[in-house]
Amino acid sequence: MSKETNFRRLKDSLALLSSASMLAIAMPAFAQDDVSDSSALEEDVIIVSGISKSLAASSDVKRQARGVVDALTAEDIGDFPDTNLAESLQRITGVSIDRRNGEGSQVTVRGFGPDFNLVLLNGRQMPTAFNEGDTAPASRSFDFGNLAAEGISGIRVYKTGRASLPTGGVGSTLNILTARPFDSPGLRFSIGAKAVVDNSDTSLDDGSGVTPEFSGIFSNTFMDDKFGVTVTGSYQDRQSGVAQFGTTSGWRGAYLGSTINEWGVLPPASSGQVTNRPEGDQIYSVPQNGNYQLSSIDRERINGQVSFQYKPIETVTATLDYFYSENTVEIERSDLSVWFNHGNTTSAFGDGSIADILFYNEDFGDGGSDLSMGASQIATKNENRSLGFNVEWEVNERLTLEIDAHSSTAESNPDSPYGSAGVVSTADFALRSQGLDFTTELPSLSLGFQSPFTDISEDRMVATGSTFQAASIETDIDQVQLFANYQLDNKFVQSIDFGVSYTKNEYRGTFFNNQRDSWGGVGTPADYPDDIWTRADLAGNFDTFGGSSSTFQDFFIVDFEQLVTTLDQPIAGFDPICGGDGVCTNDGSVQTDRRSEEESIAAFIELSTEFDLGPFPASIIGGVRYEQTDVTSEALVNVPIGSQWVADNEFGLIFGPDRTFTELEGDYDYWLPAVDFQVEPYQDVVLRASYSHTMTRQSYSDIQGGIVADPLFRVDGGEASAGNPALLPLLSKNIDVSTEYYYSEGSYISAGYFWKEVDNFAATDVTVGNVLFDDIATPIDGARYAAAVNALGTTDSAAVRQWIFENSDPSTFEITGTNTSNGNFTGNIFGVPSEDPALGFRLAQPFNSDTKSVDGWEFAWQHILGETGFGWIVNYTIVDGDLDFDNSTVPAFANQPSDGAGLTPLVGLSDTFNIIGFYDKNGIEARLAYNWRDEFLTSDIGVSGTPTNPLYVQEYGQLDFNVSYDVTEQVTVFVEGINVTNSTNETVGRSDAYVNFLTQTGSRYQFGARYTF
Repeated sequence: MSKETNFRRLKDSLALLSSASMLAIAMPAFAQDDVSDSSALEEDVIIVSGISKSLAASSDVKRQARGVVDALTAEDIGDFPDTNLAESLQRITGVSIDRRNGEGSQVTVRGFGPDFNLVLLNGRQMPTAFNEGDTAPASRSFDFGNLAAEGISGIRVYKTGRASLPTGGVGSTLNILTARPFDSPGLRFSIGAKAVVDNSDTSLDDGSGVTPEFSGIFSNTFMDDKFGVTVTGSYQDRQSGVAQFGTTSGWRGAYLGSTINEWGVLPPASSGQVTNRPEGDQIYSVPQNGNYQLSSIDRERINGQVSFQYKPIETVTATLDYFYSENTVEIERSDLSVWFNHGNTTSAFGDGSIADILFYNEDFGDGGSDLSMGASQIATKNENRSLGFNVEWEVNERLTLEIDAHSSTAESNPDSPYGSAGVVSTADFALRSQGLDFTTELPSLSLGFQSPFTDISEDRMVATGSTFQAASIETDIDQVQLFANYQLDNKFVQSIDFGVSYTKNEYRGTFFNNQRDSWGGVGTPADYPDDIWTRADLAGNFDTFGGSSSTFQDFFIVDFEQLVTTLDQPIAGFDPICGGDGVCTNDGSVQTDRRSEEESIAAFIELSTEFDLGPFPASIIGGVRYEQTDVTSEALVNVPIGSQWVADNEFGLIFGPDRTFTELEGDYDYWLPAVDFQVEPYQDVVLRASYSHTMTRQSYSDIQGGIVADPLFRVDGGEASAGNPALLPLLSKNIDVSTEYYYSEGSYISAGYFWKEVDNFAATDVTVGNVLFDDIATPIDGARYAAAVNALGTTDSAAVRQWIFENSDPSTFEITGTNTSNGNFTGNIFGVPSEDPALGFRLAQPFNSDTKSVDGWEFAWQHILGETGFGWIVNYTIVDGDLDFDNSTVPAFANQPSDGAGLTPLVGLSDTFNIIGFYDKNGIEARLAYNWRDEFLTSDIGVSGTPTNPLYVQEYGQLDFNVSYDVTEQVTVFVEGINVTNSTNETVGRSDAYVNFLTQTGSRYQFGARYTF
């Protein structure tokens, strides 16, 4: 939806608010002595200078807050502690981050991931548009990578619930505060420039080396500080690279050593093909593929904000602000991958209940197989817009009213004629054998070629399959909130806060897939210019990992655009890949269209009390929030009408032109109580206890309507997913207790315990064998297939396909060419409903599952060492859940049925700690920060959606620093380093041997200067 449409939708609300502000101006002004904030989200933004003053301001926010609140405050105008907000947030106790393309992107708080944390901008609920580019986007996660830190004056992290806080975060509520003119009256101006040197280069990088960043902020007040304006802006360009190894198609099952007669299992011990074959209850897996991938990333980010404030009389303040962010990301990738058919394999395993894999090899013999080297481009453009208007009126010395309205949009769209993600595979069909050695840190690849070949060669390369995908997401939030605060002349009850709000959240996620399943090859090598393929060093890009010198050394970087241009002309009977005009997806059509609308009405009342508990000052804030939500979900999805066998082990659905919209509804309402108690038994010591109920809505993918079938299926069936708009939201009962000792300015020690019991988790019920669509048959195990196996005496897929092409009814298949390496036909064998078995699907559908509890401890020590300029911040968080993934059993839980339904563990739980040392004196500021996160479960269904294969992110630590020097009172120069020790990320399965991903991102350095007036 366009910005203009959003503005029109807000027009009536703004007109109403303008009338309210004019009425307020006309009212007589009353003296105002001491009026408390009208909502829990309004904090005085303290503009400070220097690390020490910033820490003092943040500790003051923590001390004065009701409940457990942590804060970050800008050191000076336009000078937030880090250039990335997520990188700053990870310094807060209990907050850890997920990185995307080497930068902080999403936050996890107390073990609850990005979908469980609500992000606000100046107290307003923000829409989200998190888009990976190659899937239908449906996450509520907020991507902090879209926001530059310049122009941000502070962040508040509310870890305990309050009746006055909006719902949406069972983990936490994060409120981002932007600079406004009345925060610091008078003229303030700052401009900065940086040069970024990124060492995360790969063979795909263009060698530019240094990229620029610029930022500026201007703020001034006029008319005796009755009118003010603040303008901020930033521009950032970053070029980087990522090298990643992955078993990107996952591990084939999780088998007991006694498992037999299933595709992917090991040959029997008597075959001699398996060394130390797992037996009995030993668990093992085998890889489906191995992929070495190099990426070149170009990210351009633009942020801007303008804020106007007007105070016609002392008791009325009106604020109008507009915020805009744009983040464009283009990723070019080239990869080398091998696919295991699980035919003639040899392997070796270790001992133990989980048998570590040592190596896995496959010999294809004279029939050969394909060595794939592909190219891809991911290009997305993310935009956030928010227009808001606020009027605060101090009616009299007791009553304050505030009305706030905003219309905000977040959208992410393709930014290329190739869509949001385009992939074109090429292959050398002269491969004879392949193997992966898992005894080295980086699994090392070995390859053997058909005689007389000994190496890769562009003379044998041809294009195979391709996919062009267009994924878009847009969420729009219109919100109107009314707050009131009434001060009482009562020794016990000090004030009453109450408010009402209306929120309309509209989501739309669309997906288009243009796929050509020509995996047997397109044309001959003579159809392609040789310079499409450029030989490059593969192993050298993984030099941080042990074993890189042992792996296959070279591969081809594929020129994506030149290859697409070549394929967009007719080749050997194939139609142009993009219709001949180079535009592959963005004709406006979609195949999957998911839409959800949530309308919520909320009201709260909250009482604040102060009293003496014996000789000790104490207070209680208690209240209740009522939340009522109506959900409507629609889905327009592709309906399959057939299936086809397109290559040796490649199967695809055929989708028809007819699509249907389905609509489902749901609703819920809840009362959410909250109470905060605090007492000061000694001077500067604060004891807190809180109890609250909080709520988080389910992800957009979980509440979608309709059934979505994956376009590819396997020998054992297809994959499909469905949503459930009637899902209830997650409800959490929370208990927090903490002790805080503020022993000097900016210095404190704190310890706290938290406990959460969360109901209504969305677990996935996976049922096997569902016949979801009429007349969809699989070409496997039908009459033709059985006749071929009987005639040949083998199930070798290449031989069976060739026999069917030569001996079956021509109306049941389509021959497109021949394989240049072995002369076999290439083409599609169609499933025939009258003679082939029905295609069964594994259907994954969410349901409200079990209750899970999480508890943990938080410890923090922030210390400024007197007048020395030195200081430190140390914090540690321990998190534990009541249900873990059981690696020692298959299925994962003793009470979990084999179809995958039942109890599921909570992902994202991990311990974290931060150690930060700093110096701030004589114009020199220096900060050295080490952030660590322990191993955590990131998925219980693996890469390929198999319920028995988990994904664990290994422990990770990162060292950053920044140093600045005040050349004059106005000019500051600085240098910053991110991940200076070149830490790497690793994701594994049931044991470290089952590698899923190894990622090398490198380090990043920034040099710059800032002028402040």
